[in-house]
Amino acid sequence: MSALPNNDVPTLLVKIFGKDRPGITAGLFDTLAAYGVDVVDIEQVVTRGRIVLCVLVTEPTVAAAGELRATVHSWADSLDLQAEIISGTGDNRPRGSGRSHVTVLGHPLTAESTAAIAARITDTGGNIDRIFRLAKYPVTAVEFAVSGTATEALRTALATAAAEIGVDVAVVSAGLHRRAQRLVVMDVDSTLIQDEVIELFAAHAGCEAEVAAVTEQAMRGELDFEQSLHARVALLEGLDAEVVEKVRAEVRMTPGARTLVRTLKRLGYQVGVVSGGFTQVTDALKDELSLDFASANTLEIVDGKLTGKVVGEIVDRAGKARLLRRFAAQAGVPLDQTVAIGDGANDLDMLNTAGLGVAFNAKPVVRQAADTAVNVPFLDTVLYLLGITREEVEAADGDVVHLH
Repeated sequence: MSALPNNDVPTLLVKIFGKDRPGITAGLFDTLAAYGVDVVDIEQVVTRGRIVLCVLVTEPTVAAAGELRATVHSWADSLDLQAEIISGTGDNRPRGSGRSHVTVLGHPLTAESTAAIAARITDTGGNIDRIFRLAKYPVTAVEFAVSGTATEALRTALATAAAEIGVDVAVVSAGLHRRAQRLVVMDVDSTLIQDEVIELFAAHAGCEAEVAAVTEQAMRGELDFEQSLHARVALLEGLDAEVVEKVRAEVRMTPGARTLVRTLKRLGYQVGVVSGGFTQVTDALKDELSLDFASANTLEIVDGKLTGKVVGEIVDRAGKARLLRRFAAQAGVPLDQTVAIGDGANDLDMLNTAGLGVAFNAKPVVRQAADTAVNVPFLDTVLYLLGITREEVEAADGDVVHLH
């Protein structure tokens, strides 16, 4: 086996450009094989039917190098391709320390916003080693492989840029753990589903305005979550338990929610939900979506009526983080390999506890505190933050193209 060249060994960079067709890559290597060269590096990209193929090889003897150049150019001309061959020494320059994946979501992704992200990466001392597209719909998603700067510093810089230019950016550390088995835990109301379940119950009880007033008090900080939960649930006292089935039927999934869960499950991830809502709804969602974990508050029902009380462990802001840790322990997944998704202030502890916290169409305070924010209405875009391409989504979903 030939050793890879050190930085003093002469190498040739062979670059091929032109209209793509089957056999180009094989043809180039057949041509190079006659000169006994070793392959040091390869990069190939096809965009809208145009190929760019770059091959770094050891340089043969001086006499043979000239013949190699002529032969490659002749082969390329015969296929109406362009060839460029550049002499140098050794391999690529070493990448800087610190490796990160930067995922950018745009709806659409403009040249202006891409330029701003690239410039901010440069400002942090980072170098863009590779860029490729993860998805073209329902959003455009591209991933930058960046080296030369610490992940946390890059995340801070790009979070500011993202807010300024109106795109969603996620920064995660590169490494094998990105493809390791993970646990994904989601909030339910206004995240997995479009509704607030307490409001659906309130509509049947005819007390929407009263529930909304308590919610406003909680948002103003006049009541904590537990106080507001008890105050709102008390308004449901006497409601017939048959309304539970009606509320379940009224729940609307967030666009992309089924695709997100289905894809994660088929790729071997474990998925759970935690909710300040009610088990009467989350248990049904767990069964419907084949979730691994689910926890929420439980409405007390006695003699076929809601009592206006909840029973059991209260799932509040601190409770959601506690449940994330519990689910992770049960799943055998380290916390740094967990992903949490939520929209409200009561999700903040959970988002900050997870390895990656994603604020989904969230309140400003939540967007600012989370690792990353997604501000498009498709929940399955979270898959791109995990490095999963649209092609992988479709493959996991049985090659169904229209997933929404």
